Parts: sequence; structure tokens; C-alpha cells
Amino acid sequence: MSEPLPTEQPPPSPPTPAIEPPRPHAVRIVNNDDLRRSRLTVLFRILLVLPHLIWLTLYSTAAIVVAIVNWFATLFEGRTPDRIHRWLVRYLRYSVYVNSYLFILANPYPPFHGTEGSYPIDLEVDGPDTQHRLVTAFRLILAIPALVLNWVFNQVLQIVGLLGWLVLDLLRRVRAGVPLEQEEPDVPAAARPQ
Repeated sequence: MSEPLPTEQPPPSPPTPAIEPPRPHAVRIVNNDDLRRSRLTVLFRILLVLPHLIWLTLYSTAAIVVAIVNWFATLFEGRTPDRIHRWLVRYLRYSVYVNSYLFILANPYPPFHGTEGSYPIDLEVDGPDTQHRLVTAFRLILAIPALVLNWVFNQVLQIVGLLGWLVLDLLRRVRAGVPLEQEEPDVPAAARPQ
């Protein structure tokens, strides 16, 4: 009798490389907003935000000075000092709060500080990391493309904010993702249920 021929087995496949999950970005926007908007506050939003815009302008002036001090400190130490980092993060967070309110991304009136977790649209920033001194020395030149892109995005944000304001207030129609607070219909007192 003949013996069965041995079947050839396929060669073992190479092990699949482990895919590393993406690391979270050092700066993250967190959205915990309920998407409710009040027509009255949307209508007068530009007037309501004026004190914040004045405070943000003063805060920005100080932030420019602190950023210059931060540049020198990072250039010499190779790392942003913790106190300067915390101060600049609070400034960025407050700026996010004010812009979120101004451009109808959040409904509650923002606080006059940048404390983490005090507004529905929040900013999470990791701690300071080591910086290369040569990159830090040329940081402003390297930032020019980002600053141009920032300007373009700000123009788009202003146009979208104006269109959103018009849609929310003047046309009285909103997308399903942005529900307005329910308004009571005008019903005569005699017709209301007791």
C-alpha cells in the first residue's frame, strides 16, 4: 500500500506589526455644551460680550509681554517655566471662552477667568515640554505660516458666526443640532388649562 503523500503547509506568515495608537495632541478642545441657545441672548450677544472683549484686549496686551518673557526663558532654560505656562494656558482658555460665546458656539455667559472646567467649551493643555533651543530661537519665523492660516480661519469664523447669528435670530430657523429654548405660545388666559 502506498502511504499518503505529506501535504505541504504554507509558510508561516510574518507577524503583523503592532500599530501604535495615535497619541493625544498636547492641546485639546473639549465640548460639553448642550446646544441650547436663547434667542434673546443671541440677539444681543455682541452687546453682552463687550465687557469681555475689553478685558480680553487688556489680557492680550499682558499676554504678549508674558510670551516674550517666555521666549527668553525657554531659549535659556530649554523649557517653559511652569508659572508662565499656567498663566498662558489660562489666557488661552479665557480666549476660547469669549470666542465660543461671541460666535454662538456656547450659550452661557463666560466667566472673567480661565479656570479649567468652568465653561462648556473648554481647553485642555498638557504641561510644558522640553524645547530645542535652536527651534525656539527661530520660532517667530517658523510661525509665519501658522499665523497666516490663523488669520484666514478667523475671517472664516467671523463670516460663519455672522451667518449663524442671522439664521438663529432673523430667520428664526435653526438646524436640528442647535435647538432653541422652548418659547411659550401666546395663549389667552381663558384658554389655558387650569
